[in-house]
Amino acid sequence: MLNSLDGHRMKLFGLIGFPLTHSFSKKYFTEKFEKEGITDSVYELYPIERIMLLESLLADHPQIAGINVTIPYKVAVLDHVDELDAAAAYIGAVNTLQISYNNGQRRVKGYNTDAYGFEASLKPLLEPHHQQALIFGDGGAAKAVKYVLEQLNISYISVVRKPQEGCLTYADLDEQLLSEATILINTTPLGTYPNVSECPDIPYQFITEQHLAYDLVYNPEETTFLKRAKAQAAKTKNGLEMLQLQAERAWTIWTA
Repeated sequence: MLNSLDGHRMKLFGLIGFPLTHSFSKKYFTEKFEKEGITDSVYELYPIERIMLLESLLADHPQIAGINVTIPYKVAVLDHVDELDAAAAYIGAVNTLQISYNNGQRRVKGYNTDAYGFEASLKPLLEPHHQQALIFGDGGAAKAVKYVLEQLNISYISVVRKPQEGCLTYADLDEQLLSEATILINTTPLGTYPNVSECPDIPYQFITEQHLAYDLVYNPEETTFLKRAKAQAAKTKNGLEMLQLQAERAWTIWTA
């Protein structure tokens, strides 16, 4: 496929990660190109087993203009960029690379569009009483969530399975904590297809109509976490719009 592309006209975009068994990004951009009549761009999957292989990937395909970065390279890729935007530098994770050339010299700039997508999808749901949040999980996805909450002046605490400094464990959660923290954000993969019955181990009986439950998982559309929160009259939101927004933000960066 790549050999048949006209290197002078065709622009390549793609996703790096490993393994890449399914990809929201490839489907999204392929459909976007078809829908918008974009004929000079192709989006490919690049499953690289080690982040060190990014260098040879870019050398072999100089027509690559932009790359999305997924698990497990959002942090490791920091060592392979020439520049970071402010959000990516603060968060310490990158999910979008802009590749440019000047006099034959390649320059790679890293961005975090997850933060943009999360903030833009969260803000319309916020009410005055949404002042504190519980973040379930403390991995890479939680970094962008924390950054956004700090920008919005919303206090938060992470909830993890094993005792960890500065975090609560699921066993610590009680009615008092849930009455204060009315934003509940799942950044773990719990509940993702096919393990749809899984969910964060929290006392759902203390959730009320004052709560906003946000799940970064988007497949299935309504996770067990969101179902159980909705059963308690909470407002709910899945991660699909966040993904769509971060993808559109990446496209804006690549084509600026």
